[in-house]
Amino acid sequence: MAQVAMFVWNDFRNDARVKNEALTLASAGHQVTVHALFTPGVTPRYEEVAPGVAVKRHGRKQGARLAKPRVHTAKRNGFELVVLMVSRLLTHLAVMVAMIRERPQVVHAHDVNVLPTAWLASGFGGAKLVYDAHEISSGREGYRTIGRLVAWVEKKIMPRAAGTITTTDARAKFFARAYGIPRPLVLQNRPRLVSVTGDDRIRKMLGLSAERPIVIYQGGQQPGRGLERLVACAARVPDAYFVFVGGGSMHEELKQLAAELLLTDRVFFIPTVPLAELPFFTASADIGVQPIENTCLNHFTTDSNKLFEYVVARLPVVASDLPEIARVVREHDLGLLVKPGDSDALADALNRLVADPEMRAHFSECAERAADTLNWEEQEQSLVSMYERILSREPG
Repeated sequence: MAQVAMFVWNDFRNDARVKNEALTLASAGHQVTVHALFTPGVTPRYEEVAPGVAVKRHGRKQGARLAKPRVHTAKRNGFELVVLMVSRLLTHLAVMVAMIRERPQVVHAHDVNVLPTAWLASGFGGAKLVYDAHEISSGREGYRTIGRLVAWVEKKIMPRAAGTITTTDARAKFFARAYGIPRPLVLQNRPRLVSVTGDDRIRKMLGLSAERPIVIYQGGQQPGRGLERLVACAARVPDAYFVFVGGGSMHEELKQLAAELLLTDRVFFIPTVPLAELPFFTASADIGVQPIENTCLNHFTTDSNKLFEYVVARLPVVASDLPEIARVVREHDLGLLVKPGDSDALADALNRLVADPEMRAHFSECAERAADTLNWEEQEQSLVSMYERILSREPG
């Protein structure tokens, strides 16, 4: 069994993918230390979250900066950028030193923003490198100005990794073609299978009546995810409540838009909730929506956490007709697909589901059956097997 050092650029609290991978490896007998970011007053510097899984947090305020993202239209001045860069470099250096001192057998990098540091730590410490590309960051919303640099970093380091992982088949094909590597292991962003029943948590919290179905969007409120369009569509779907669960750089902008459209009696915002509680919020809604737009290659190839979270909560879905999302929805008959960026199609699909309880019940039954396979437990053995192969190889 191995010592595994993971590195992720968040405070770990709400990263379901990293937590699932860490727990899976620990259950297989490995000792996992997750190196994450410190949020003063919110997270401890060190904690043991489960047998075999410890979390060490670094940096003075890195986690807090991510927890309160800037409005997406705001820009930092030169001095702010320099301070931010120095702070980040110091945090990366601290994590690298900590991982080298641990002498792990495997260093596991979660996404490209920690890949160079993890690669250096694995090299200096004589460890195997595993790279988990959560996104196609070279073609990602918000990374446009550094896309070429990201591609260069991945092209240099990914062929040197002992193992690579990504989230969808389309992304696996992209990485294999772009960087001339074996196709990465695909681990979809599925949640663990939990038993959830609608306990009216959202209705009780917000004081909503039972007359209107609840349409839920959960996850990051970032550009390119169709959220301004979704708020505007609420005006055209008068017989439903709309609830956004989560936060992000567009959070205040979306709240302001709802107020301008006089929708505050039907459009609501709930801050990010703990991972353990999220399934119960999801299950207390009636329809899950995923209106992501085709603004970049990363969006085009996604299937997203929330799609599988809706499935496990037995919700019918309205989702963008993008290849990976559509494949899951069609294969399991989970709901209605709409053309990305088409407000008329989105409003029409939502109205159809809102007005037809029998249709919602049908898709909910399909989701219940799909949940038996579209869960983390059904794929976690692939991660364990990959680690077994990596650790059985001779060094060099």
